Amino acid sequence: MSSAEERLSAGLCAECVHARRVVSAKGSVFWLCGRSERDPRFPKYPRLPVLQCEGYEEKTGGDR
Repeated sequence: MSSAEERLSAGLCAECVHARRVVSAKGSVFWLCGRSERDPRFPKYPRLPVLQCEGYEEKTGGDR
């Protein structure tokens, strides 16, 4: 999947420093929110696409 396709399907999570792409054994793709470990306001696996998020922080060039 291209980065443009991921941005469309995952929304902000595709470019957030707190999000991690997880692929299941069956090939399903989920986005794990690292903020959920410290703050209960954030769901562990948010409903996609995420279009608005208080915890969003854009990855810098070296983080991509």
